[in-house]
Amino acid sequence: MSNERTIPLIPRRTFFENASASSPQLSPDGRWLAWLAAVDGVMNIWVAPRDDLTRARALTRQTDRPIFTHWFARTNEHVLFLKDRDGDENYNLWCVGLDGAARNLTPCPDLFAILLGMHHDDPHLVAVGMNDRDARWHDLYIVDIRTGERRLVYENTDEIASFVVDSALRPRLAATMRDRGSGSAILKWSGAAFEEAMSIEADDVLVTEPLHVNRAGDAWFLRSSVGRDKAVVFRVDWTTGTRTLIASHEKADISGWMIDPRTYEVTAACAEYIRDEWIVVDPAVGRDLMMLERELDATIEIESQSDDGALWVVGVKRPDRPYSWRLLDRRSGAITFLFSARPKLDEAKLAPMHGVVIKARDGLDLVCYLTLPASETGARPAHPLPMVVLVHGGPWARDSWRYNRDVQWLANRNYAVLQVNFRGSAGFGKAFTRAGDREWGGKMHDDLIDAVNWSIEEGVADPERIAIYGASYGGYAAFVGAAFTPDVFCCSVPVVGITNLETMLANPPPYWTSFYEQECHRIGDPRTPDGVALLKARSPLHRAGDITRPMLIGHGANDVRCKVSESDQIVAAMAEKHVPVIYVVYPDEGHGFDRPGNDIAFKAVMELFLARYLGGRAEPVGDDLDDSSHEIRAGGAVLQEILAGATSLAT
Repeated sequence: MSNERTIPLIPRRTFFENASASSPQLSPDGRWLAWLAAVDGVMNIWVAPRDDLTRARALTRQTDRPIFTHWFARTNEHVLFLKDRDGDENYNLWCVGLDGAARNLTPCPDLFAILLGMHHDDPHLVAVGMNDRDARWHDLYIVDIRTGERRLVYENTDEIASFVVDSALRPRLAATMRDRGSGSAILKWSGAAFEEAMSIEADDVLVTEPLHVNRAGDAWFLRSSVGRDKAVVFRVDWTTGTRTLIASHEKADISGWMIDPRTYEVTAACAEYIRDEWIVVDPAVGRDLMMLERELDATIEIESQSDDGALWVVGVKRPDRPYSWRLLDRRSGAITFLFSARPKLDEAKLAPMHGVVIKARDGLDLVCYLTLPASETGARPAHPLPMVVLVHGGPWARDSWRYNRDVQWLANRNYAVLQVNFRGSAGFGKAFTRAGDREWGGKMHDDLIDAVNWSIEEGVADPERIAIYGASYGGYAAFVGAAFTPDVFCCSVPVVGITNLETMLANPPPYWTSFYEQECHRIGDPRTPDGVALLKARSPLHRAGDITRPMLIGHGANDVRCKVSESDQIVAAMAEKHVPVIYVVYPDEGHGFDRPGNDIAFKAVMELFLARYLGGRAEPVGDDLDDSSHEIRAGGAVLQEILAGATSLAT
């Protein structure tokens, strides 16, 4: 028998507070390192000499929204970053100098800026996509990061979905959905206009794309599944169009690649079936990658390089350890520790993750990950456990063999955690993705149920104590689990989820226009009678009366992907049918909870909710609700009962 008492209860905050440091980026000359860390509780940009991190200082002092995305500019003296307002996803592009002076390069509140490239030889210039003229389409500009002055390069009246620029920021390639239905096309710049170079059918759109142009400008790189099942990478001669296959994998799509910073040639690629695997193009790069995996006993990714390729920032990935980073000097072979994202967990007893392949009822292979409490000594528990099915978002994304703070938190509370790459998940070839077409709430949900049944048959899960939890598509799946299979899950936790597929497809963000036909193709077309019937049948809203088990819902008021009305309407329907639900809304959040105070508060509520219905361990609430903007819009009495004796919530 396992003994949960042998593993200490790790405080919630240790999992969900701000990372101590994350996302290190080298300056092109290798002299500086920039990363993200908190200033007064908000993630900001820090910088230090690469060889002396004790001289670290904060470059930015944002006080409202955390910064999550940043790049070192080619000047070696500026860092670029994105910032939105309260989760509205209208990201402006900012620039901050090493002197701390910051400038908004795209000062328009309703603009979603996209950094497309940096000029290799004129380091003050960057290419930026901006949708301030037409919210649906991005025009191409060149911006001077010193002054903010911008110059229009291409006015996007041709409904181009994405651009590829070369090292001099000239437009070279593009992708468009125009006049293609749910398919698309890759366009090539002729010097005067874009002309079609490649037609892409609907089934290939998700993993067929132009990647970049090499430094010499005589070749470009293409990821493609056209004519095959798994996406591969080709090098394409610019003049002749001749393709040379440079990376492929038998069981998985190519999902990542490394580029030589001097030539922009691809030096290695990555694919993931159960774990990441490198496909070597440049033997010297391959030797260093293999050495790093051997020395660090982990899968790795190269997050940043110096311009000469001599220095690599290496991300170290293990499911039973928080992310950490090393600096590799390829000239000497020296590997230097930089920092860990969560040093409080570095010595903690965390749970191993087991990759398993489960057969769906129709024979499809489902790559899944099972994590048991760290007190268990094998790949199966000593006795069936309460279990949480954690469903990934997307759905055209995937679960992976790596650290996941939700997984480790739940395992520490003595739950088994099951992650399922259901059909429609990305990375396993287009046939696997296509198997999920128009199967939201259908066979995609059957896959989850098949994995649950496997876990019961294997003695992993107690069939009376299984919960379903997820965000975005995972939130939709949790709603579906509660409404379509109410006897399987004893409780559910949908976060920023979809309840009505018709309203979701009727209200996408305007800059998703280029992807709309793909959504209709893969989910259901609201413009046809058959499509409307399908969307209604697969919408949990219309089955709200079938929900019988406890539910906890979380949503951000400013969510532009799955609008808060998605949760509002099912809560109203459940109230009309007298179905109990706890509904928590955060007025300063969007598609997820980026402010740690909000995230920690929701996890505190969720932890006690799960403990009540699954019987796992729980930490007292303490002051974990104090730094939160939460509004309890339904179920206040039930929540107060669950939180009896804890910090009270205003209802």
